[in-house]
Amino acid sequence: MMHYHISASGVDKNYLQIIYTIGNITEETIEVQCPAWRPGRYEIQNFAKNIKDFKVTTLAEKPLQHRKITKDRWLIDTENNSGIQIAYSYYADLKNAGSSYVDEQLMYLNFVNCCLYTEGRLHEECIIDLELPENFTIACGLPQTGNNRLSATDYYQLADSPLMASPRLQHREYHIGETLFHIWIEGNMVPDWERIIQDFSLFSATQVKTMGEFPEKDYHFLCMVLPTPYYHGVEHRNSTMLVLGPDTQDEEIYHDLLGVSSHELFHAWNIIRIRPVEMLPYDFTKENYFPTCFVAEGCTTYYGDLFLRRSGVMDDAGYFKELEVYMIRHFGSSAYASLSLTESSFDLWLDGYEKGAPQRKVSVYQKGALAALILDLFIRRKYDHTRSLDDVMRLLWQRFGQPFIGYSLDDYKHIAEEVAGEKLDWYWDECIEGNAPLDNRLNEALVFVGLSMEATANYETIRLIVKDDENKAAERKKWLG
Repeated sequence: MMHYHISASGVDKNYLQIIYTIGNITEETIEVQCPAWRPGRYEIQNFAKNIKDFKVTTLAEKPLQHRKITKDRWLIDTENNSGIQIAYSYYADLKNAGSSYVDEQLMYLNFVNCCLYTEGRLHEECIIDLELPENFTIACGLPQTGNNRLSATDYYQLADSPLMASPRLQHREYHIGETLFHIWIEGNMVPDWERIIQDFSLFSATQVKTMGEFPEKDYHFLCMVLPTPYYHGVEHRNSTMLVLGPDTQDEEIYHDLLGVSSHELFHAWNIIRIRPVEMLPYDFTKENYFPTCFVAEGCTTYYGDLFLRRSGVMDDAGYFKELEVYMIRHFGSSAYASLSLTESSFDLWLDGYEKGAPQRKVSVYQKGALAALILDLFIRRKYDHTRSLDDVMRLLWQRFGQPFIGYSLDDYKHIAEEVAGEKLDWYWDECIEGNAPLDNRLNEALVFVGLSMEATANYETIRLIVKDDENKAAERKKWLG
């Protein structure tokens, strides 16, 4: 068992004080690691840079010899002690959906940022004791097993379970089938709870119906609302962390809340359980390269808004506006990029979240979503909507997500071709593994549902055109639900 005691510093503002206790030690030396990255963002972030005052002692507080052997790994001489403690401070001064932050009114933790683990013991139970004021409420996907105590079955669950604790948390619940969904909001926001529960229930139910079941018995939407503009979400095992702003009570922030929440909820299937084989299990010490982020993020981006439309939360005009945004962002910045979707997936670890060199890479989100749309409409047209990308995602879930065994690029290809009933060499060569502009293939797909993309030279302006045709309107209705 791994044990973590976490408190806020009374001296150094924005510092956490962490005591990591390791028991049942039988080795003369052990190695402890601070993760170099976190699930949901595939870049090295070097969380160890926030650690200071690192001390190792016996349980009787006798100092033990230790030394750093990499930038985020320590070798500890246990001197035949069966239990030791590691005490350190962690700087928590950043509010985004993958960081940690602490002040007098909020403890926000992504445990993967600040909790070390012991090499070879990632599968052991983790216990977390939080030192909190009496008026604080805890919001987290981990079960609470005592007063301010949480437990995780292993470090992987701990790393995938963000937490907010504050006296200002607002909370509501709803059920979809046997799953209890929680919505937590922290910040200066007056929620229209009736509207939120209605809309969240609609898109959640639509997702569950499409996939056939929900992977978890409970799920937590953790939302932090900032006074400044912000839009960020990160998926987790049975929760998502959302950071939005500004904290104005208007339609724009509500639109953002719906969009990011639907996107992140679909990740409960796609990446949390339907996971690339290269990341099963996660290796927190280094890059986990994989070529299929266009499935993990591109398909999820496509479905996030599509589920809002299918559930009736968004109308046709709102959905078409989102499609136009994907087109503008992709064609306007990377229509002639030299890297394909598979290459850009692999290179996320290099510069995937930066602007980077012009026309070098594509976004696995925007181009990935457009590629998913092309495949979906191709299958729907061939089978008059009786087959679709939904079948591809369900088969991925049944064959790889439920047994949790990890899929490869070839696995995705084989399932897509099984559903399509034919080889899809044109699709892989042009849309996924090639770098030709997508506009021709995109318009071939869109014409089936009475849409077209119109662009000026060099994609200076892009518009999605809706054709007024009853037959095409009927096709759109079958597609959009």
